[in-house]
Order: sequence, then C-alpha cells, then structure tokens
Amino acid sequence: MLRVTIYDDFDPKKIADSGQCFRITYLESGTWRFQCGSRYLHLRKSGPSAYEADCTPEDWNDFWYNYFDLSRDYRKIRKAVRPEDSYLQAAADSGAGIRILRQEPWEMMVTFIISQRKSIPAIRHCIELLAARFGEKIDTGNEILYGFPSAEALTHASLEALQQCGLGYRIPYIADAAQKVCDGTLDPLALYSYDDDSLLAALKSIHGIGKKVASCISLFAYGRTCLAPVDTWIRRIIDEKYCGSNPFPQYGDMAGIMQQYLFYYAQMHKEEFD
Repeated sequence: MLRVTIYDDFDPKKIADSGQCFRITYLESGTWRFQCGSRYLHLRKSGPSAYEADCTPEDWNDFWYNYFDLSRDYRKIRKAVRPEDSYLQAAADSGAGIRILRQEPWEMMVTFIISQRKSIPAIRHCIELLAARFGEKIDTGNEILYGFPSAEALTHASLEALQQCGLGYRIPYIADAAQKVCDGTLDPLALYSYDDDSLLAALKSIHGIGKKVASCISLFAYGRTCLAPVDTWIRRIIDEKYCGSNPFPQYGDMAGIMQQYLFYYAQMHKEEFD
C-alpha cells in the first residue's frame, strides 16, 4: 500500500455524488474504488489528511495525481466566492471536498450521452452493464472488474446487446461516436490541443451531443474549468436563486468548479425546488 497525503479539499463521497463520475464505489472498511478506462484505484482514509492507495508511486504521480486535480488549490477557490452571493457561499461550504476529476475522454463522451434524461443511479447501472458486456476483464486478485469498453468494441456490438444495457434512444448517438473515433474522424486525444470553442464544436459534431453534454465532456475530461454546463438543475438554480441571471461568467476559469458546488448543493436540498 502506498501512503499519500492530501492536504487540500478532498471527499470521495462528495465527488461521487457531484454528478461528474459514475464509476466510484464505496466498499467496506472505508475504502473507495475509482475506475477510469482500464485503470482502478482503491483508496482508504487513514488519518486527517492521509490515505492508503493500492498503486505504485509512479502510478500515483503519473496518473492519479492529475486525475484528482491535486495541483489545484480548492480551498482558495472556495474563498473566491463573492461575499454577497450567500447561496453560492453555502453551496461551496457544503461541497468542500469536491474536485473536478480529469477523466478519460472517450469514456466521458459515452457517459454523458447516456446521462441525458437519466438519474445518477440509472446512469451508473447502464455504464456497469455496458462495461461488463463489452469491457476488458480485470482480475484485481480480490474481485473481477471490467474496464470501460473501447470504441472498437462498441462498433461491433449488436443492437440487441446494446438495448439490453438500457441505452434506449441513445444507441444511435453512441454508435456515431464510436464510428467517428474508429475511422479517425474524431481523435479524443487530439482534442486536448483545441481551444474551447473548437473543442465544443468538435464534440457537437457527434450525433446527439448538444452544448450541455459537450460542456460536461469538456469540463470533466479536458479540464476546461471555465465552462459551466447548464442542465435542468442548474437552469432551475439560475431561474429561482439568481432571478434568471447566470452567475458563472464572473468566475472565469473557476466557473465549472462553482457549477459543481451548486449542482451538489441542489441535490442535497431538492426540497427547495419542489
């Protein structure tokens, strides 16, 4: 076990509940399992800022450190909330521990296509069915996991098999994304070099991806924290808490992080919107 120290805001449960990642699982004895593509990590809190991780120092430094966005100071970001914005201040305080994960782009494309008009538990269920049927089998020594399916694997999937994963009307969207990646029309890794507008335009070239889903992919895969996706919940917050005025542009490169605080807070206080 590798011992790591995380002094800044970090709360796996809040990250799991923040709607950005659907392959985080709480296990026994305070252990959290994170999956990204074909990678997995078991992380257990062992002290106030100490954790035990079942990976090598090289894996932690080369992948997981960036995955958890640990080079960014989230405490400083929470202090940047405008004093007059009491709602966002409450949301940031409540959401302390949320971080914007740097997830695998192809996985995020499919995940957020699936996310349309589905609850978080339903999204997780679909993704696990998809991984178990089409992903690479991973034997950890303690359990069997499945990596996220490749674009090639999904291009060879039958319509019936995809239907059994609960994808419904999203099947043609996923098929289009997989085909574009496989034939080279869209290179997920090349998109890292695109500016924000070009990145959004490239993602929206996939059938079924609009501005909101493209913004989610840009934020959660490509680290474009200046983008704050507006889904149904965020629209309700803007309309009901901010009189229709979008509060995010004033936060510049922190906008997407502020959006996560507000989304999480709304999930924890749904009764305010009934």
